[in-house]
Amino acid sequence: MDIVSRSRLMLFSGSAHPALGSEVAELLGVPLGGLEISAFPNSETYVHPTESVRGADCFVLQSHCAPINDHIMEQLVTIDALKRASARRITAVMPFYGYGRQDKKVLPREPITARLVGDLFMTAGADRLVSVDLHTGQLQGFIPKPFDHLTALPIVAGYLQESLGGPTTVVSPDSGGVKRAEKYARWLDASVAFVYKRRDPTKHGESTALEVSGEVEGRDVMIVDDIIDGAGTVANAAKMVTEAGANSVIVAATHGIFSGKALDRLKNAPIREVIVTNTLPIAPEIMELDNVTVLSIAPIVSEALQAIFLDSSVSEIFLGDNT
Repeated sequence: MDIVSRSRLMLFSGSAHPALGSEVAELLGVPLGGLEISAFPNSETYVHPTESVRGADCFVLQSHCAPINDHIMEQLVTIDALKRASARRITAVMPFYGYGRQDKKVLPREPITARLVGDLFMTAGADRLVSVDLHTGQLQGFIPKPFDHLTALPIVAGYLQESLGGPTTVVSPDSGGVKRAEKYARWLDASVAFVYKRRDPTKHGESTALEVSGEVEGRDVMIVDDIIDGAGTVANAAKMVTEAGANSVIVAATHGIFSGKALDRLKNAPIREVIVTNTLPIAPEIMELDNVTVLSIAPIVSEALQAIFLDSSVSEIFLGDNT
């Protein structure tokens, strides 16, 4: 008997960001896999794939947005269900990696929750993880299995190349993001600067910008970060570079969380444009701001998933800038 092995790519999208899941499926040219998702009266999560996945190469896409614990649990339960249904390989695709900022101890007795999240996905049965612009690259070292790190750099830089005109400086809002700023500067033929920031480890989401290091006077400034959460970091950096003589300020980040006072801070900061991607769903009140631009991450996610399915290189898609 001749047996022909035919690999099947199946994409499943959780309930966190169905629009992104549909867009990625369309670019891949596959229908979204059927999932029955519900909750028991006591709020326990229930997930049931509605079609056979035996022998399939399954990708489970879920952005870790609020309520973040529910969405992480939903993805874990989906992976467990697929594993028990004899999927050949399961890849957890998390455009935004939840708890990624809790990657080290700052105070005594603190957890390293980013590692815990990775362990949960390994235990659930994921064979591979995929994420976009991790808060720190060291997160990949927490995972004993392959971890593909994608970046929005080509999409954001490509958009900026059309809108930037005169001399430009790429500014990191803190010293930890200088490597990211240097990558953008190479793409945009710009110089690099950074803002020295002080953060009180006992107060989450608060920081103080103290000094800007680098040339910003008389130049267009682009502040780049991985996340805009409460927007305090980028708002303070925008005010500081404006006071230092910058002609205009554009802010670009991969993940737009926009929590707490973010809306008011962005309204009152001297920012010409705020650019984010759709790794997370953007709240309607943020979309109503005239200076907010949302770019789709779906093209690079779909291209990376296809490369994984075909066992070809993912890093070639990003020219090595995804490390």
